Amino acid sequence: MDFVSCLASHDSVLMEAALGTRLQREFRLQLDDQVELAGLVYEASGRAALTELWREYADVAERHALPLLAATPTRRANRERVSASRYDESIIRDNVCLLRELQKQSSAEVYAGGLMGCRGDAYRATDVLPAAEARSFHAWQADLFAEAEADYLYAGIMPALPEAIGMAQALGDSGLPYIISFMIRGNGRLLDGTTLHDAIAAIDASADAQPVHYMANCIHPTVLYEALSQPFNSTELIGERFWGLQANGSHLPPEELDGAPEIESSEAVSLANDVLRLRDDKRLKVFGGCCGTDATHLEEIARRLAPRP
Repeated sequence: MDFVSCLASHDSVLMEAALGTRLQREFRLQLDDQVELAGLVYEASGRAALTELWREYADVAERHALPLLAATPTRRANRERVSASRYDESIIRDNVCLLRELQKQSSAEVYAGGLMGCRGDAYRATDVLPAAEARSFHAWQADLFAEAEADYLYAGIMPALPEAIGMAQALGDSGLPYIISFMIRGNGRLLDGTTLHDAIAAIDASADAQPVHYMANCIHPTVLYEALSQPFNSTELIGERFWGLQANGSHLPPEELDGAPEIESSEAVSLANDVLRLRDDKRLKVFGGCCGTDATHLEEIARRLAPRP
């Protein structure tokens, strides 16, 4: 089954839980100054750690008969940063290949995605690219993922509308199905002040090939619940196009999350209960974890989402 068919045919879909925070804190891995997590594919310890985490998440998905959306750790491996690093464009292909190895070895229904991100600071919305420049800037990475035959593209933690529009255009140009995921506040707005409803409407109107769906990541489920409950976001468009969350374990606002000395995290059962409320009240269907989560959180979420016999 292909990625689009998977989303259409399942009531609930699982996404992976955290990679970055676990790789640094549990495995004590050092990240590259430019491409960060993406460089781990060239280190034996990095490959082993990534494989271990993905297998944990795939095992959760298999136990609960749910498909799993996994994604390469390449959010910072854009054209500018790769050019300034010791790596070259093959870093995209090599990360996809590592994830493909897990896909082949796992009995779970795993989809290998290519993760991309904004040029600047996603937690502060700095150095935001205008739409036309963003389309050109992000096309390099999107096209490399298409050449590597990723199953889908995933633009994560997008904090501002102009760059999200250009990102969507670049991802659509690649020919691969894709997801746009926002960084939003409880007030229902992206970090640049755009309402979630207006952001989705603008991107859908600007992209020749629209996202398969929209979601949010790196925020707590209670924050997303508050955002979706704002009157200007209680719309038919949101109900039809906004499908998921990669939940942060912390309630902290974006500015405090990034670089926090300690990872704050909700207990697994509590986080899963908050996720279930989003599913039941806001009709979301795609759920995973972000910073502060691990396989324990994903297990509790999956247990509640699992199809009933």
